[in-house]
Amino acid sequence: MQDDISREDRLDWYRRMCLIRGFEEEIHNLNKAGLVQGTAHLYIGMEAIAVGACSAMNSADLLTSTHRGHGHCIARGLDTGRMMAEILGRVDGYCGGKGGSMHITDVSRGMLGADGIVGGGIPIAVGAALGVRLKGDLSVVLCFFGEGASNQGSFHESLNLAAVRRLAVVFICENNLWALSAPFAEVTAGGSVANRAGAYGIPGEKVDGNDVEAVFKAVNEAAKRARAGLGPSLLECVSYRWEGHSIFTRQEIRPAEEIQQWKQRDPINRYRARLIEAKTAASEVLGQIELQVSEQISKAIQFAKNSSLPDSETAFRNTYA
Repeated sequence: MQDDISREDRLDWYRRMCLIRGFEEEIHNLNKAGLVQGTAHLYIGMEAIAVGACSAMNSADLLTSTHRGHGHCIARGLDTGRMMAEILGRVDGYCGGKGGSMHITDVSRGMLGADGIVGGGIPIAVGAALGVRLKGDLSVVLCFFGEGASNQGSFHESLNLAAVRRLAVVFICENNLWALSAPFAEVTAGGSVANRAGAYGIPGEKVDGNDVEAVFKAVNEAAKRARAGLGPSLLECVSYRWEGHSIFTRQEIRPAEEIQQWKQRDPINRYRARLIEAKTAASEVLGQIELQVSEQISKAIQFAKNSSLPDSETAFRNTYA
């Protein structure tokens, strides 16, 4: 391992990846118990992207997320209790229980919101970056989206505007190889999202999305470039979601052998082995981190269950028509 990443950072990255995994597994369990309000899209298997990318952010940086956004929220440091409360539709959630899984937002942390619309967060990120420019700030906006969004018009329009105005956006495509029911290879021309950067005259790079350090380094370099006024970059982080498209998926359309092959590339187990091999931490130390994560998740669940359901009289408060 290289010396430019501290031991403390590496252990924190491992902790946050474990926290995302455990949180998502509990959402799965709570859904089976009938407690999840609305749907949810699990991030299991993709933890290295969120943690690596968000670790390259400064405190004043911003991000836009997707319908599969729990990992981004946790990696950015949002409170897991309030997140859990929101997903369970309780008043102590980030949106008072009104938004649910796909709309968790915390502007104080630079989290401009998850978005249930495919590609919906991309133009928002560009608008935020333009706002940052007008304010004279040096903040960078991280824009997460899936490979399916790269075929939306919003993607191309946004990259064009960001490139023309040299805005400080790092576009991060989380390519998990499958949309709702369509394999990436069958619906995307050119075989790569990163290659599309050339059409807009900006850097494009394909990254191993199961390697947290590779993601961090790629996003960190892109963010440095953006802060220097050199404009946006496009990263394609290749990974795989272990679970169905959403918690309501009843029939898995992906080949079982493909799912198992990707599970063998588990980003958490991979990083655990790497930390032990490099003598960054002993197995006992990592085990203690895993125990602490389990305790944090248990407290988050209890916090959410203890929170009240919203009063019907507040249904239209803070809404716009």
